[in-house]
Amino acid sequence: MDWTFSTAHEMAAALRAGEVTSAELTDEAITRIERDDKEINAICVRDFDRARAAARGADQARARGEDRPLLGIPVTVKESYDVAGLPTTWGMPPHRNHMPAEDAVQVSRLKGAGAVVLGKTNVPFGLQDVQSFNEIYGTTNNPWDHRRTSGGSSGGSAAALASGFGALSIGSDLAGSLRTPAHFCGVYAHKPTLGLAAGRGMVPPSTQALPVDPDLAVVGPMARTARDLTLLLDVMAGPDPLTLGVAYDLTLPPARHERLGDFRVLVLDGHPLLPTGAAVRAGVNRVADALADGGARVERRSPLLPDLAEAALIYTQLLFSGSVARFPVEAYEQLRDHAARLSADDRSLDAARLRGMVLSHRDWIEANTRRELHRHGWRQFFAEFDAVVCPITPTPAFPHDHHPDPRERRLDIDGVQSPYFDQLVWAGLATMPGLPATAVPAGRSPEGLPVGVQLIGPMYEDRTPLRLAELLERRIGGFRAP
Repeated sequence: MDWTFSTAHEMAAALRAGEVTSAELTDEAITRIERDDKEINAICVRDFDRARAAARGADQARARGEDRPLLGIPVTVKESYDVAGLPTTWGMPPHRNHMPAEDAVQVSRLKGAGAVVLGKTNVPFGLQDVQSFNEIYGTTNNPWDHRRTSGGSSGGSAAALASGFGALSIGSDLAGSLRTPAHFCGVYAHKPTLGLAAGRGMVPPSTQALPVDPDLAVVGPMARTARDLTLLLDVMAGPDPLTLGVAYDLTLPPARHERLGDFRVLVLDGHPLLPTGAAVRAGVNRVADALADGGARVERRSPLLPDLAEAALIYTQLLFSGSVARFPVEAYEQLRDHAARLSADDRSLDAARLRGMVLSHRDWIEANTRRELHRHGWRQFFAEFDAVVCPITPTPAFPHDHHPDPRERRLDIDGVQSPYFDQLVWAGLATMPGLPATAVPAGRSPEGLPVGVQLIGPMYEDRTPLRLAELLERRIGGFRAP
């Protein structure tokens, strides 16, 4: 049997039944990578010798009667995670020889659950792009169209899954870095509630791996089915072992509903600050129709929804306030001069990005206070609704664009040219307040490219959008191999 595109659940069942060994699954994945990854360039760091040894160890453990959630299942890991004995560069040439001495928390959890790590997946320079390319490892291509991006910054992971290079992967998300690649490559991803999964060891190579909770950023699972996302999230969730003395409980409540007809969903296909392309609107509406046909209560507007334009501006300021922390003083002063020349009436996202880069601590506190008001608004919203269905970005995967100054790039949205980073507003809808969001496939564009949507759920109720994703998968289908 060909296991290339089997799910983690299918592999686990076959391993338990003795229908296949981990060594066989691992060899098959390695053979496929060696054959096909020259064109995709998803796996930037291979670890095949240790993977084969881990697979043999998994088979021996199973023979002894052991059974763990991921025992013997081949997986990949985003390059930005520390893996002892492998380089962690974040695509930055000065750090091409950085070799961490210990695994990141999530890599330890993968290995503890019995997973077989095949290698690491490609990322953009510093994880700061919607595409995955850098001077060390080159460009990752979209498996559906090699002229297009696989997304970023977890683009290598999404491309690996779509190509059959392992059953699962782990990535991270600050500006859609899990959800956008999933959308572009036709796979699943879940951005957990802020703080749900420990991120120690997923830090720039010049930074000590400490148990800090970064603002906005999360780590999370990627897979080819919604059910596999839940399997992997259960492995990833929980506080850092170094902070276990802190008294709090991160046990996730069950999904609000088990039947599609019981869900109350708000559907959004338009944003006040940028257009949404026809292909993405069609994907959103396909999901909306499936929900309605399944008996769910589907609404198109609600006075409870926090203001989308204000949310985008707050998110942009918070996001870019951290982007210049290590800039040289001279460059930072130039940004302050540019920001000072902005008109007070300029409420564009470009202006918000520039103001965010030079935000004072006082202004950050004000932005954070407005965020808390939005969080309260979402609590009120989710008393009446269970999920929001909306775009992840306004277009399917776009052609590679490596202009050295991203501010000069433009995104073509059905013939309308928009600033490149404006596409982040949809990702920010969940990121700014820290809400969970599940990226699900929602069909194809007229050109045959994957189109995904995100299901945003209530804080710490990650199982609700994950369950909705599983129910939708049964009605409209899910991953299809390129």
